[in-house]
Amino acid sequence: MKVAIIFGSKSDTEKMKGAANALKEFGIEYKAYILSAHRVPEKLMETIQNIENEEYECIIAGAGLAAHLPGVIASHTILPVIGVPINAAIGGMDSLLAIVQMPKSIPVATVGINNSYNAGMLAVQMISLKYPEIKEKLKKYRINMKQKFIKDNEEGVEL
Repeated sequence: MKVAIIFGSKSDTEKMKGAANALKEFGIEYKAYILSAHRVPEKLMETIQNIENEEYECIIAGAGLAAHLPGVIASHTILPVIGVPINAAIGGMDSLLAIVQMPKSIPVATVGINNSYNAGMLAVQMISLKYPEIKEKLKKYRINMKQKFIKDNEEGVEL
């Protein structure tokens, strides 16, 4: 079970680490790529083909500004693509709208602006449908999260 993480610029590295962290928590293998739909489209197409040949489960794609990367990837694969809008201008709204407003039949699942951790978690949920061991880890994760919240609430907080 493998997930590809693709983003358009080295400057996006910090914002995309959350996806890798979520996947690591569940022992899911991943590989990160810096590829641009505009600057190296041929290399992007070659990489998508390799990802499909190597039987990855899904692709997480982060992009800012025009944010075409997730949509271009989705148009060249039948693997699920999870888009991460990156705040590069106007609060990331340009990226969010570019990713979420895809044409009919070329869907891109979309998470919140700069929220690559949730992209990783969505990939985990997708993978859990096929791998029972991941499903069990995910159930335990949710129980632990709930217990931590209850404990934090019981301990209270001073304002």
